[in-house]
Amino acid sequence: MTGRVEGKVAFITGAARGQGRSHAVRLAQEGADVIAVDVCKPVGGSSGIPPSTPDDLAETADLVEGIGRRIVTAEVDVRDFDALQAAVDSGVEQLGRLDIIVANAGIGLGGATLDQTGQRDWDAVIGINLSGVWKTVKAGVPHLLSGGRGGSIILTSSVGGLKAHQNIGHYVAAKHGVVGLMRSFAVELGRHSIRVNTVHPTNVDTPMFMNDSTLRMFRPDLENPGPDDLAPAAQQMHVLPVGWVEPIDVSNAVLFLASDESRYITGLPMTVDAGSTLK
Repeated sequence: MTGRVEGKVAFITGAARGQGRSHAVRLAQEGADVIAVDVCKPVGGSSGIPPSTPDDLAETADLVEGIGRRIVTAEVDVRDFDALQAAVDSGVEQLGRLDIIVANAGIGLGGATLDQTGQRDWDAVIGINLSGVWKTVKAGVPHLLSGGRGGSIILTSSVGGLKAHQNIGHYVAAKHGVVGLMRSFAVELGRHSIRVNTVHPTNVDTPMFMNDSTLRMFRPDLENPGPDDLAPAAQQMHVLPVGWVEPIDVSNAVLFLASDESRYITGLPMTVDAGSTLK
């Protein structure tokens, strides 16, 4: 099956690399044009993860154009509603419509209990992972409504949006909040044939997971842990015998929710978690 989102336009945040880039490429492979935004600079907080760069976003654009689809890019912080609105307005003006919103941008900070979490880290995680999702949808919905064709909105949550984990309480709170946003938007927008769902990945092989901070969090017993050291510890989170999934695994779920194959699915928290929520 090909052309599952043929002729549609998708607005994707956090598109410079990782899951966001994968979503942009996968939707483009199935016929969509893309409005891709990413902050492409440090966002605050104490994360040890190197930030995305303008070159990363340019590479995403090259990959989409290499498939033969159109893409409009912008360097935008999802905490800045005016910039988000300008980016999506410009993208729709150039590409002609909007059908799909993928609110994917997010950060991961951890290592402290909630009572020891600093204000700066709390504000960064809530501002990007929760408020940024609301602002993304808020910026895009007017174009879905004016198009009169309905649409699909996919919000990236996490297994941390369905259960708790230690030492990432601000992340867990934000990702649980994303589920609340999804359900509220689904109820409010359903009469316009706009569907709203969440995806809940477990660990994903992207820079947000594969970094020194995560390696040391999973294997504090080792001085210089590597991916091979991480695998057995991470696998304990899952029912299936894997430590993490690949970005394409999440992108295939996003594609399904964006396509007409899921035309009557709304309000669904879809897990891509190797069974993590069963444990």
